Amino acid sequence: MSVTWTVNNLDFHKSLSGKSNVVFNIHWSCQDQDSDGNTGRVYGTVAIPTDDLSGFTAYADIKETLAVKWAKDALGSERVSELESLVAAEIAEKATPKQGTGVPW
Repeated sequence: MSVTWTVNNLDFHKSLSGKSNVVFNIHWSCQDQDSDGNTGRVYGTVAIPTDDLSGFTAYADIKETLAVKWAKDALGSERVSELESLVAAEIAEKATPKQGTGVPW
């Protein structure tokens, strides 16, 4: 299994400090799947600092890999690990559920 991080959307200021389309929020998802097809997914939004635009990347030049890096940097390595653990726990629960639902007929 290999956790996949994706970016679902970017929120941006149309204009900020003389720059155009400055990203300030990243909507992300983190997911994985085991060999039996059991999946796990978490998603959220993280704010990106905009107080220092010295390393500004033009909106048109942003690739998903860069946006994922920004999101992970903003979340911090400890939180990234926690989120990936939540995905693994969801997959484990689906693989060996502790509860069920239904009727006997």
